[in-house]
Amino acid sequence: MLNLPESVHVSRETQERLEAFVALLEKWNPRINLVSSRDIASVWERHVLDSLQLAPFVAGQERFIDMGSGGGFPGVIVAIATGVPGTLIESDQRKAAFLREAARATKAPLTVLAERIEQVDIAPAPVVTARALASLSKLLEWTAPLLAKQGKAFFLKGQQADEELTEARRNWHMNVRIHRSITSHDGVILEVSNLERV
Repeated sequence: MLNLPESVHVSRETQERLEAFVALLEKWNPRINLVSSRDIASVWERHVLDSLQLAPFVAGQERFIDMGSGGGFPGVIVAIATGVPGTLIESDQRKAAFLREAARATKAPLTVLAERIEQVDIAPAPVVTARALASLSKLLEWTAPLLAKQGKAFFLKGQQADEELTEARRNWHMNVRIHRSITSHDGVILEVSNLERV
């Protein structure tokens, strides 16, 4: 159960669906290791709330794509919180099966593609998200074909964010806004737009 900070408000119905999701995660986790066993005790703060930070950026959009969705963070959480249809890309077949079951159990408007990100054939979306997946340079490689022309990508990043930005700017022109994380003192959300290869 989560005590949400003032900046993140969810309805009672959303809270119940998030609880259903966490219960499912706890049930599946011993079999397929969706999050580390030591994270289960703090799954609300460490994973759910961290993912909820992206909800205000996705709310009101037509659809979003979440890359490397793994245990459902942030994709499932964002879809539950916003009602925005999402496509989750997860190459691990067992994790993809979990994501499909999570979508069903929470009635989240999600499609799950059990494919490698670089191989998916899907219409670009106005929003692309990712969390704890890869370096920024790699994320931008994957994002470029998935992001609509005026779209924005949102990446949850840790203390290496500045170094990753410096590295990525060698190969990419982009506009970047940095939002402070509410769950980690050295965490940020990178908002990337106008992405073009150098």
